[in-house]
Amino acid sequence: MIVHALYSYPAQYYDPARTITRTEALIALAAKRDLPYVARPNDLLEASLADGAQVPAYGREGVAMALSNQLIVNYPDAQRLEPNRPIDRGGLAALMCRASDDTALRQTIDPAWVAQPQDLSPQVSPSRELRGVWLTNIDSDVLFSQTNLAAGVERLKALNFNTLYPVVWNGGYTLYPSAIAERILGREQRLFPGENPDFEATQAGWDMLQEAIALGHEAGMAVIPWFEFGFMAPANYEARRQHPDWFTQRQDGSGDIQQGTETFSWMNPFHPRVQQLLLLLLDEVLQNYDVDGIQFDDHLGMPVDMGYDPYTVALYRQEHNGAAPPADENEPEWRRWRADKITAFVGQVHQLVKSRRPDGVVSISPNPYPFSYDRYLQDWPEWEDQGYVDELIVQVYRDQLNRFAWELNKPAIVRSRRSVPTAIGLLSGLRGRPTDMDLLETQLAAVRDRDYGGISYFFYETLWVPGRETASERQARFEANFAQTASRPIR
Repeated sequence: MIVHALYSYPAQYYDPARTITRTEALIALAAKRDLPYVARPNDLLEASLADGAQVPAYGREGVAMALSNQLIVNYPDAQRLEPNRPIDRGGLAALMCRASDDTALRQTIDPAWVAQPQDLSPQVSPSRELRGVWLTNIDSDVLFSQTNLAAGVERLKALNFNTLYPVVWNGGYTLYPSAIAERILGREQRLFPGENPDFEATQAGWDMLQEAIALGHEAGMAVIPWFEFGFMAPANYEARRQHPDWFTQRQDGSGDIQQGTETFSWMNPFHPRVQQLLLLLLDEVLQNYDVDGIQFDDHLGMPVDMGYDPYTVALYRQEHNGAAPPADENEPEWRRWRADKITAFVGQVHQLVKSRRPDGVVSISPNPYPFSYDRYLQDWPEWEDQGYVDELIVQVYRDQLNRFAWELNKPAIVRSRRSVPTAIGLLSGLRGRPTDMDLLETQLAAVRDRDYGGISYFFYETLWVPGRETASERQARFEANFAQTASRPIR
């Protein structure tokens, strides 16, 4: 997919009879040339152009692209753009000549008229910034002992991180000792990601969540338990055998979901017993632990091809004068009906958190919109509008700056910054697939330049796994990126 500067151009601006500004001409040029995004467009414009601060918001990306490629022609002052002035025929011709592949045409433009991008000084580290890390039990042993946890928290504290997201619900079980899970699911706790009786025996009497909270708070960090699996469950889940009516399915009756080498199923978000299970687990954590909030991610939804289980079909018929759900899984009203039901459940989550812990944060970490809605029926912009979200961390796991910056400029995420602290989830690596520090630094710079509320890394163990750099170089660069302390943004 090609991504370019015209993506954020306001639709209502289109008018064939209207003269266009110099900014509009430049973003059209950047789009036509498919120029690469700039990590720090705002800093670049204001450092390079005398009137860079006057470039309108919709055009800052495109103008920065043109500037970094030395395609902007300004006469008589090369470094003064006059971005909102209508462009004349001479100015347009000069831009076309400068951007031409024809050497003779390019040479008709005096280099003294070409705006030059300036070198940027080191980016200022914000004093208020979410700096989070997801702590997992998959491909990581940080949660498996007090020694590991203490060392992990100490290491993150030294780097001035301020938020921990320890996983407490995945694989269909709780990672903390849960009376609710024991009563409903038949198992109090499973810390290891899979069956490992010998390991679990070593955990008797030790509460990972309590330890994470104590260590995190002592280090001055917020601790927000992460209910990773949401409605997702293992395919071979015991609860699926005992309560098949709790699970949803496709039209053909299948319910398995393949993700890489693993197979999962999906609990029905609309079934009252399923909703009750998650709400009871939430309530248990809120009542028994001194947490700073709770978090759900992209699994608090439903795959768009599901919802054809008997319970959901009957519920749909009840609310549609007996009509069955459409065969087309993407039929707009059918998608909206299911998404609204999930929104209503998020409202219950928010109400529960605020009733137990008025200052508790409801943190949501979804995929970018509209992918989140089209694929998982997560209408998180609506969740924000309803006041159900206190903190948003959008997972932008991209390995190219163009695609990464394009996601940061989507209307839904830009809009979210006005109502809730909005941070960006960065992929620090996966097993056997480390993320180079160059990319992580560029992404951090892009997030800060666009004034987002911070970042959270997925996941702890991969923070320290070097890409093309050495382990010591990676450590030193993290230290430089987060040299100053920062407080968490608040709503």
